[in-house]
Amino acid sequence: MQEIVSILLIGISLSMDTFSLSLSVGSITNNESNIKYLPIFVGIFHFFMPLLGNFVGLGLIKLLNLASNVILGSVLIILGINLAIHYIKDEKADIKLNLLGIIIFALSVSIDSFSVGLGINDITNNYLLASIIFACCSAAFTYLGLIIGKYSSKLIGKYAIILGILLLVCLGIFHLFV
Repeated sequence: MQEIVSILLIGISLSMDTFSLSLSVGSITNNESNIKYLPIFVGIFHFFMPLLGNFVGLGLIKLLNLASNVILGSVLIILGINLAIHYIKDEKADIKLNLLGIIIFALSVSIDSFSVGLGINDITNNYLLASIIFACCSAAFTYLGLIIGKYSSKLIGKYAIILGILLLVCLGIFHLFV
């Protein structure tokens, strides 16, 4: 049960940057195809990137003789710090949403799931389940962000990023010391 909860919390954390960017995109776009295709592409990338990261991570663990919990905990804390830096700098994304823009958007928000894949074997041996959860969370949060973005202010995005930062850092500390 702890395994599923950890995977779900990581999936939600990985989806917070996607959610906040989707809020912005939803507030500026009237193109209905973006609302259909963007969550699908984001979900696909969040499915494959942790699998690729896990493949690379297992190789690094064997090559460098590292403990997977140290890799995962460090990666989660680094991702949380990176998200905090971007939050503090108040960086805005310039997004062009044609097909290439959708692919670039999906790739850019799923890079962090590649990093999590490097140490995911500390949480679970069922990498396919973890990738499915990450994909579902990210697709759902992307869709939700697009829909809410059509009707809301950008304030919600700030709270989503703060929640993502806290979840990533707390999970990172948990995996480093437990």
